[in-house]
Amino acid sequence: MNRISTDSYPVFLTGSALDTICHWSNTLKSFQQRLSPYFARCEARQAAFNYIQALLSPVERKNGWQIAEQVGNATPYRVQHLLGRAQWDADKLAQEVRQYSAAGLNEPDDIFAVDETGFLKQGNQSVGVQVQYYGTTGHLENCQVGVFLAYITGKGHTLVDRRLYLPKSWADDADKRRKAGVPETVKFATKAQLAQQMLQSAWDAGLRSTWVVADEVYGNDAGFWWWLEKTGQQSYVLTVNKKQPVVIGWQPDRAEAVCQSLSPEQWQRLSCGQGSKGEREYEWARVAINCGDSGDFQRWLVFRRSLEPPDQPQHVSYYQAFAPKDTSLATFAKVAGKRWGIEECFKLAKSQLGLADYEVRSWVGWHRHITLVLAAQAFLTVLRTQVEPTTQSADSSSPLFALAGSLAVFKALSE
Repeated sequence: MNRISTDSYPVFLTGSALDTICHWSNTLKSFQQRLSPYFARCEARQAAFNYIQALLSPVERKNGWQIAEQVGNATPYRVQHLLGRAQWDADKLAQEVRQYSAAGLNEPDDIFAVDETGFLKQGNQSVGVQVQYYGTTGHLENCQVGVFLAYITGKGHTLVDRRLYLPKSWADDADKRRKAGVPETVKFATKAQLAQQMLQSAWDAGLRSTWVVADEVYGNDAGFWWWLEKTGQQSYVLTVNKKQPVVIGWQPDRAEAVCQSLSPEQWQRLSCGQGSKGEREYEWARVAINCGDSGDFQRWLVFRRSLEPPDQPQHVSYYQAFAPKDTSLATFAKVAGKRWGIEECFKLAKSQLGLADYEVRSWVGWHRHITLVLAAQAFLTVLRTQVEPTTQSADSSSPLFALAGSLAVFKALSE
């Protein structure tokens, strides 16, 4: 265990500070016990726990050598063994992480968000790597792409499932598949199909969110939103592009043309949630569009435009929504505004938890590392909902509060 200097802090903690740190420790132990059944051998179990704690630590880079050093190993052999040869099922562990997150963060109007993120790579040996679109730069880069599912509520948001996108250049190449250990059962799937797999897995486990949100990659895929409607009767708000085809009455149209036909009275000024500078306000409008026999549900085009200047097409965002007929436009605005939660999940996981720091090349190695990162993020997110009321009740100007409320101190204590 690392030692914390007592020059600025009292040696013996009392009150809310002591309660908070005890809660941190007990929650970590409980979390580890929950994950224990998914490891056949105690060595792999302990290595996984050490790995998660290293991901939680202040180590700058979460690669094999630095993780090994952080947990006290002379070489990265045990880390490599955990990610490659040890006997444990990353998919089952990911399912447990999803259940843990849902139980800890559950609220009405919860959301499953789908999005992908890229991982820059050198060379062509890492599974799934090729020159493809990399969202961070907006350019084509040599990278891997993972599709992720996040769980978002008012209590917090965390990544809860993952799929590695396997391009056709890999899916159809037997030699590449063999070298990277891609299972024979894995076939080429679009990003939208990978999203369906994750949502179906959650539904099969009894987890049904009130909403599903996603960006244009998924909103522009008719097969994806049709599946949400017909298979799950699932409410959604999906970003689409301005050329999205729709039918209103007997007339086919495009989203941009529909938007341009709106009268000033159809726009409402609404907030889509709090931002760093206060309420994020835009002008919103919607138009009902054909959706066949959907019972009590209706499909809409929803439009959002910036307040300044409101008359330029480039300042309009387009959404397709599906929900009960009595759903208000204000509700659509709130739901659309929460999609940023998955972007925050990526930012935290990459900057603090080593999501992109891995050095593995195999199919198994990628899924194991990513799953352990998901576990670390889920633990921190649920922990925050449990200890925040305690830390907020303390005097935020006191050294005692700084010690109790510091995530960095928790990381040090848990090593």
